[in-house]
Amino acid sequence: MALLKPSGTRKSGNFAVLGLGLFGATVARELMRFGNYVVGVDHDETRVTAMADELSRAVIIDVRDDDALREAGIGDCGTALVAMGEDLESSIIAAINLKTMGVPTVWAKASSKTHHRILSKLKVDRIIHPEVEVGQHIAQVLHNPIVRDYVSLGNGFHVVNFKVPEKLDGVSLGDLKHPDYDLRCVGAMRGTEYLGFDGQNCTLKKDDLLILLGRRADLREFAASLPWP
Repeated sequence: MALLKPSGTRKSGNFAVLGLGLFGATVARELMRFGNYVVGVDHDETRVTAMADELSRAVIIDVRDDDALREAGIGDCGTALVAMGEDLESSIIAAINLKTMGVPTVWAKASSKTHHRILSKLKVDRIIHPEVEVGQHIAQVLHNPIVRDYVSLGNGFHVVNFKVPEKLDGVSLGDLKHPDYDLRCVGAMRGTEYLGFDGQNCTLKKDDLLILLGRRADLREFAASLPWP
């Protein structure tokens, strides 16, 4: 059984999500919200029915069936996500099928180190551990209450935003005296307004979000040196 909508025409702009559990359904919905063409597949009729009106195309199939995947148009997608990390067999076979069909970019959710190693051997383009990654992110923010959010850029670099306390209202970045820290001011956010200032020209106000780029050690030491309440 399949619930279908007209297929897309541009391969690079099409996405496939294999597995419509909580994780896969969330990714699929967000991709749709960004204006993409999204094909969602799952063997569970209830899951597919629930997503049928939200996706460009929703299909009830076994992801281990390469012929069914081809018929569903998965081979015409530029990027595919294997989202059923708990079902090791289905995840691995789905990844093999996607690679065999020539899908240019394949992402996959891994549930263990062994699962990760297998997906890596299959040349999956990116392997993700959502629960671990989100848990690490939350722990960082909980551990550093002044940090509102951060993004890892790789190679040890992070972009971090700090909420500016009242004690720093009217202070320019140049007055914060951070010569020992290799940091770059990306700017600041004042409400919904981006202040594209850099260096000493960035004058702060209470509740601004100060956005800095640097390595974790420098960011941590810089934060510890500030006169937080």
